[in-house]
Amino acid sequence: MASLTVAGMLAMPALEAGAPEVLAGRRGLDRDVRWVHSAELADIGPLLREGDFVLSTGIAMPETPAELATYAGSLAASGAAGLAIELGRRWTAVPQALVAACEELALPLIALTEEVRFATVTQSVGERIVDTQLAELREAQRVHETFTELSIAEAGPSEILQAVQRLAGSAVVLESEAHQVLDYRSGPADITPFLADWATRSRAVPLDGRTVWSRENGWLVTRVGKRGRGWGRLIVETPTAPPERLVAVAERAAAALALHRLHDRHRDSVIRRTHHELLLALLTDPTDADVLQRCEVAGVPITNRQLVGLTIRPHIGSASASAAPGSLLDEVLAASVHATHELRVPALICEIDRDIRALLSFARSANTSRAVDELASRLHRRWPVTVAVGRPVTRATESDRTLREAQHVMQSLPSDAHGGGVLRLEDVHLRGLLAMLGEDDRVRMFVDRELGRLREHDAAWGGGLLDAVRALLRHPTSKSAAAASLHVSRPVFYDRLAKAQRVLGVDLDDPDIRVSLHVALIAEDVSA
Repeated sequence: MASLTVAGMLAMPALEAGAPEVLAGRRGLDRDVRWVHSAELADIGPLLREGDFVLSTGIAMPETPAELATYAGSLAASGAAGLAIELGRRWTAVPQALVAACEELALPLIALTEEVRFATVTQSVGERIVDTQLAELREAQRVHETFTELSIAEAGPSEILQAVQRLAGSAVVLESEAHQVLDYRSGPADITPFLADWATRSRAVPLDGRTVWSRENGWLVTRVGKRGRGWGRLIVETPTAPPERLVAVAERAAAALALHRLHDRHRDSVIRRTHHELLLALLTDPTDADVLQRCEVAGVPITNRQLVGLTIRPHIGSASASAAPGSLLDEVLAASVHATHELRVPALICEIDRDIRALLSFARSANTSRAVDELASRLHRRWPVTVAVGRPVTRATESDRTLREAQHVMQSLPSDAHGGGVLRLEDVHLRGLLAMLGEDDRVRMFVDRELGRLREHDAAWGGGLLDAVRALLRHPTSKSAAAASLHVSRPVFYDRLAKAQRVLGVDLDDPDIRVSLHVALIAEDVSA
């Protein structure tokens, strides 16, 4: 329930019965009324509080114009909400001197042209004010309970913003320190105009204190984090001056966001979380207009652009990777973000299933291959990584294709692959095909048919027959090299091959048999 203003009070039945006429101070009709007093004292001004409204018959008011002006001045100095005079007891018309003084002071002056019961007016207004205060208390309790529950549940930014949107009934935006939109929730109206030219408009709204209302933008802005160390701002759409309840909602939400960031051990920034959510959303449904708009306001343009998907995999077991697996992944992710910033390439970057996934945005005229090669080169100079890339797409709705291609290339690589440069779809050949078919039951049945007897023999008797066949196929022109790769002598290697032939019942010198076994080994490798 909104606070009671002078205009609202005049519309109440108890005062409407007096046929009120506003004689002066229309500019002050939006003042809040905190209480109503019926008083006939000429020096009532010093006894009033801010927001008090005075009812009078005028009987004890001064006579002269100067004294009437002084009387009006004392009411304005006390912060009085306004003055209503019932005509008929003393005056049939309010003196012009009093009207002029109230107009100059923007103090609402109302003439009651019909008789009213002041006690009834005082009671009605008082009940309305008390009801408003109780509603505010109930709403404050609701806000308190909402954010207490969110804090206990360790809710993330998404849930917090949803709660703000529900409580405020309008659009809400979480932005970074650099005025980049991290996340938002729409209000009842189209949010596109609200987000238009966001960074420029946001920079024009300074935040010296904790919270400020920008009348020009219709924004309620509050800092997320401590002053001097804040990492972002929360903005709630409110075209009119916000009530205290809305300020409390914004500030409680900002506190909840700051607390969540402090205790979040899984993702070290809201930006990374936002990128994670957007990439997953693009992989799920790249045609979702809201997701595409969120990418745009997050600083990654996707309209009329070339989009390129990347998968970056750190070599956890490399001798040069001395960090723990989780730490190494974070370091490579940070290096990837830094490299894209240096190259001025807008990108969504996050970790998904122990791989770093990225969607890069280039101008239509850009040489994407050269830019990706340079990005990979910068990463290779710092960390042992494999970089796989999908083919560029020019439609935002096809962004999932380039992301999946990059992951497909990565999954096609041998498990022991290490390497420099950039790997693309044309580099994976048969492995690429088998990676795409890896979930097909017919492929699994083929692998079991070709290799099952060797696996069963090795499990029951040992002997390393499957490894011997694998070495033979990896070194088709030199059995000596094949034996050396297993660290066994040539006689031992030849003996294992002979046993493998008997178990399989085939001739390992037959080219077709070798091809069949090799395909089965590759299929097993890419599906591991």
